[in-house]
Amino acid sequence: MSENLLKKQKLNCSKKVIDVVQFGSSILVGTEPNDIDIAVIFQKIPLNEQLEEAQKIKKQLQEQTKLPVHIKSYDFYSFFDKGNFAKESILLNGKSIITGKNFSENFSLIPKVQIYYSLSKLEKKDKVKFNYLLSGKGGDYGLLRKYKGKLLKPGLIEVNPEYETLFINSLKKITSDVEVRRVFISETIKFLEN
Repeated sequence: MSENLLKKQKLNCSKKVIDVVQFGSSILVGTEPNDIDIAVIFQKIPLNEQLEEAQKIKKQLQEQTKLPVHIKSYDFYSFFDKGNFAKESILLNGKSIITGKNFSENFSLIPKVQIYYSLSKLEKKDKVKFNYLLSGKGGDYGLLRKYKGKLLKPGLIEVNPEYETLFINSLKKITSDVEVRRVFISETIKFLEN
């Protein structure tokens, strides 16, 4: 079960904070996180000020959960450094605690997870079961409607990153022929599609 702190909240923090982002397993639906990972993104300021401000933010967030809160601080430039191994997770599934939006939306990018699957090796009854899982049965919602996923074409589903684990675990109960790609969609393209 995810431990989402994202009830958009007012944090008492410096104007030099660009964003406070929750990321990692605590964001993912269908997981049992051991901790909560937070990235604090700063304007260019000295490291000692970053660390001091990050600890103030950590204290505020720790009051809202029983799980340990782990804070990582970055200035905007060091965030994009090759050595920042958390960067991909922050961009893909990071959510701003300040705005409640995906952090990547600051760059006009919308993160998505595309799940490719094949039913060719399944028996007919398992194909029907798979269809019910995605689309629902007897008035019950399937995964797609329940979690705002899209069937882009037969064999390809697109979901928001926080639902990746839930979808993968559910689909793999019926077929092991599943492949995952994590992508970013430009807000401009999304606008043109609507």
